[in-house]
Amino acid sequence: MRIISFNANGIRSAANKGFFNWFEAQNADVLCIQETKAQEHQLGDAQFKPDGYQGFFRDASTKKGYSGVAIYSRREPDAVLTGLGWVPFDEEGRYIEARFGDLSVISLYLPSGSSKEERQQFKFEVMDWIRPKFAAMLASGRKYVICGDWNIAHTAMDIKNAKSNEKNSGYLPEEREWLTQLIESDGWVDAYRKLRPEGQDYTWWSQRGAARAKNVGWRIDYQMVSANMASAIQECSITAEPKFSDHAPFTVDYDL
Repeated sequence: MRIISFNANGIRSAANKGFFNWFEAQNADVLCIQETKAQEHQLGDAQFKPDGYQGFFRDASTKKGYSGVAIYSRREPDAVLTGLGWVPFDEEGRYIEARFGDLSVISLYLPSGSSKEERQQFKFEVMDWIRPKFAAMLASGRKYVICGDWNIAHTAMDIKNAKSNEKNSGYLPEEREWLTQLIESDGWVDAYRKLRPEGQDYTWWSQRGAARAKNVGWRIDYQMVSANMASAIQECSITAEPKFSDHAPFTVDYDL
């Protein structure tokens, strides 16, 4: 089973840059998109309906053209969930889950705190609130793949300039410790890190200062899987080129 996670930074912009043409050649089973920055009714054009796939969307209702997540799937899900039960989070369009038998595939977009302190505090609130939700997922016995832009680089291997970013949102000690707890204490598995223990690849680059050309990046896009899925992780890849967004698509193959 091939699953792709991609922060589009605007699904219409990414489509205009050829994303769906690329996607249709990937032989993927599921595509998880974050930051659609669109309402579903704006995506009626054929380019947003790749052959053989069904699309499911959770748009932001708080502000149009903001956030938004989507899942494209070859197989019709048994169920689609579009929230976790907390209005401030759900209404920003940050969570959608497709269920296939005992497997759940989630497209998740955690908040960024880089714009202002108020948003950083909201990010911390979300982190505190969602961790028990993740724990309940693990306790359920279902298999989970949580795809998405987590807006946190976990370790110094996941960011080009670690030291100079220690006081910046996305690499704050509290954020990194939270991810460590999810992995080391709670039992989630970072699919990329399982396959690339010493890897130093990135999935996002600032659009300033030729960061992408110089590969001054951050790895903030993950596929976190439940422990009962760890043995199924087979291979992964990050598609930095061609460029469809300031993020790169992250693909993982699972033996399912």
